[in-house]
Amino acid sequence: MLLPDLRILVVDDSKVMRHIIKNHLRALGFTEVREASNGGEALGLLEEEPVDLIFSDWVMPGMHGIELLRQVRANEAISQVPFIMVTAEAQPHLIFEAIQAKVSDYVVKPFTRETLRQSMEKVFRFPGAQEPGASG
Repeated sequence: MLLPDLRILVVDDSKVMRHIIKNHLRALGFTEVREASNGGEALGLLEEEPVDLIFSDWVMPGMHGIELLRQVRANEAISQVPFIMVTAEAQPHLIFEAIQAKVSDYVVKPFTRETLRQSMEKVFRFPGAQEPGASG
């Protein structure tokens, strides 16, 4: 079961897409949602405050989501945080690249609220996934 106090970071260069994801999450009962417009900004936020889950786009200025994923996985303090790629990038070789980088799940745009909920439930049921609220 997903806890409503789950701390979530949404990373996307599109303010509209961040707003859509946040609205879906709020409708699902999640209120602790932070946002960043690119991977570099997200890393800065992660240094300041731990999160329980990251949703990230792939293509963003500065630092793409795949590089953010690699840096998260390389940082021992946050390496176990579930990371869901939410992107329009549906090419098989990119999905494979994300899997190799240890993405927790991969959601292709466009998506529904139910798709996000199912993805979240999937990553928190996966063996070895961090329990909500266990970071920091």
